[in-house]
Amino acid sequence: MCLAIPAEVTKLLPDEMAIVSIDGVSKEISVALIENLAVSDYVIIHVGYALTKIDPEEAMRTLELLRELSAEGQGAAS
Repeated sequence: MCLAIPAEVTKLLPDEMAIVSIDGVSKEISVALIENLAVSDYVIIHVGYALTKIDPEEAMRTLELLRELSAEGQGAAS
């Protein structure tokens, strides 16, 4: 299964690259597919590429749902 997740752009780098934060974890990704990107924008990332910008509120809702699913999965493993 593949999963695309929201991330916040924390730093723009040369060569159409950026650093994003995914729930506090930093990752370097390609932003070649997105125009007019700025620090603090939220993007949907998949396999190291930003696919599109996303509304910050929608990003927060999605991240919260992922946290809830993770917590439920942790409880089921016990």
